[in-house]
Amino acid sequence: MAKSQPLVRAYLRASTAEQDVQRAKGALLAFADAHGQRIAGFYPENESGTKLHRPELFRLLDDSQPGDILLCEQVDRLSRLTEADWLTLRGVIQTKGLHIVSLDLPTSHQFMAGAGEETFAGRMMGAMNSMLLDMLAAIARKDYEDRVRRSREGITKAQAQGKYKGRVRNDALHSRVKACLASGMPIRKVATVCDCSKSTVQTIKAEMDKADKALESA
Repeated sequence: MAKSQPLVRAYLRASTAEQDVQRAKGALLAFADAHGQRIAGFYPENESGTKLHRPELFRLLDDSQPGDILLCEQVDRLSRLTEADWLTLRGVIQTKGLHIVSLDLPTSHQFMAGAGEETFAGRMMGAMNSMLLDMLAAIARKDYEDRVRRSREGITKAQAQGKYKGRVRNDALHSRVKACLASGMPIRKVATVCDCSKSTVQTIKAEMDKADKALESA
């Protein structure tokens, strides 16, 4: 029996809905086409890469079969995780028997051609790819931690100078979200309609619930 062709599933992540998760779609389509592959499905997600449990990522993993390919534009789209969480995610991916292919990791491109690790050269390339994947995941995490540290230092400095006033509230967005929530629309749908993150909708809903309770007790 002929070996079945592995399926390619593309993961597109941005930290918030204000960023366009579709931006990388063209690059992934062109990459797959250049390797004679067709992308079986796209899994766009608006979640932080610092979170291990992401709905679309784990839906991709659930949909995949051994030998399938998890395609992403950059390793940091897949992970900005702590070392412990990265090892957990990598373990899940390995247990599923999937191959990670990232456009910024040339050693991973071999899997797009169906190249396995049966030969000595294949095993060597696989080991090198695994090492580089871990390295890029660690770099992505450090980049995240450096940006957080610089942001906090900037806020501290601005506060000391009396210049920091906090994040400016988007009143128009809040009004749209409140209207959608008041109509009974589910949180995930509100986030899509209003083009914002699910956490933003949840924060606004919490404010509404708090205001309602205050009125009830008044």
